[in-house]
Amino acid sequence: MVRIRKIEINNFRSIRSFFWAPSEGINCLIGLGDSGKSTVLDAIDYCLGARRNLNISDTDFFNLDVTQDIIIRLTLGSLPDSLKSIEHYGACLRGFDQVTGEVEDEPRKGLEMVLTQQLTVKADLEPVWSLFSERTLTEDPPRALRWKDRTALAPARLGHHSNANLSWTKGSVLNRLSDERADVGSELVKAAREARSGFGARAAPQLENALKAVTKTANSLGVPVGASATALLDTHAVSFGDGAISLHSEDGIPLRNLGTGSSRLLIAGLHREAAALASVVLVDEIEYGLEPHRLTRLLNSLGSKEKSPPLQAFITTHSPVALRELAGTQLFVLRTHTGDHKAEPVGADNDVQGAIRAYPEAFLARTVLVCEGASEIGFIRGLDDFFVSEGGGSLQSSGVSYADAGGGEADTCFQKAKAFQKLGYRVAVVQDADKAPTAKLVEEFKTAGGYHFAWRGAKALEDELFTSLPDDAVDKLIARAHRRWKGRCSH
Repeated sequence: MVRIRKIEINNFRSIRSFFWAPSEGINCLIGLGDSGKSTVLDAIDYCLGARRNLNISDTDFFNLDVTQDIIIRLTLGSLPDSLKSIEHYGACLRGFDQVTGEVEDEPRKGLEMVLTQQLTVKADLEPVWSLFSERTLTEDPPRALRWKDRTALAPARLGHHSNANLSWTKGSVLNRLSDERADVGSELVKAAREARSGFGARAAPQLENALKAVTKTANSLGVPVGASATALLDTHAVSFGDGAISLHSEDGIPLRNLGTGSSRLLIAGLHREAAALASVVLVDEIEYGLEPHRLTRLLNSLGSKEKSPPLQAFITTHSPVALRELAGTQLFVLRTHTGDHKAEPVGADNDVQGAIRAYPEAFLARTVLVCEGASEIGFIRGLDDFFVSEGGGSLQSSGVSYADAGGGEADTCFQKAKAFQKLGYRVAVVQDADKAPTAKLVEEFKTAGGYHFAWRGAKALEDELFTSLPDDAVDKLIARAHRRWKGRCSH
């Protein structure tokens, strides 16, 4: 089953440059909205999909600069014999080093034999698909994949509209489920003819007066219509193509009427069954239309828990449920700096994996506040509500999330914060000062760009509140605590 070994994107939409060696199985991109996650999926789809043209405009060029060509390259490995054919692709075969992730133009011993599919779009907006290698750069026209190979390699995209995959249209997963395509052409022609003639016999009595008038007028004008004009369905109006055959339930209800989530589940399962040559699946916002338990089933169907993944899936998500279900090796944080994008692997370190399980929402934010405990989180949320009531902005709307370090030792906050910091998140630690953290740990955290907030002196949150608040506020705090204590006692 073909796998994408390397992705290179240049000057496409918000991406000036992007290089990524994805994993064999699930590759889940996470990050802020508009960080380029969907653009990466579109780039794969545009480059590898079986299409003869693209709807490209000037807005698809980075910074609208049409003088810089859009170039998308996908290096494909795990090639079947048909794609290693010396006759068809010999001059384009290259070598991939799985250790370094580098591609060499000459295949040699120790390297995997690969092909690099390239999509180029210049200022004339005409897309050109070709096989890239240094040896064939000067050839005109450039070498390209045979159409049947492009069709076989085309990735499956599970979008909001999946009708095409629930009927026997070109490129449908249903056509990939069997080695030989069903010969239904003659039956479709027969059905169309029967529909035309059957309609004429049933409609003639109702249209009798009109047909007599047409026949009389035609004969008087010398227009040949025979002894009597008839009403049949137009041959162009009744022409059945492959798309006329679609999946239905036992009760005859079209499966295209399924909800979005159910359609995605079914089609993902079918693609797994059909995964032979084409085994790349693209899913944008995988949680769309799915309850948590069905989202888990969809991820399992894509091979999230399997050592030998049946498919190579590229997905995006904003769902904490998806993050909890996936391993750190399947998650990549998409980072950008002035158009240069990078997919940072979350990794499988214990501290990172533990943070994903405990604070998945934080991995979907821009800034993470690691708080010593629930009291600090409650305090910050209260401040946030106050700022909003006074006309200020909300922390959460600015991309801030909270992580509860669970109290305990003062160093715990910094150990938790480290998991986020090494993945490029802006991180701050908020804690009491009654227990002093290790000075070296604090210094390392701040040197790496972290922020440390603690109360004055050796005070805890409660100490600072009663020291800083005016008397009426202290009275309200005591009254509130008293009411809560009485409420608990009554139970």
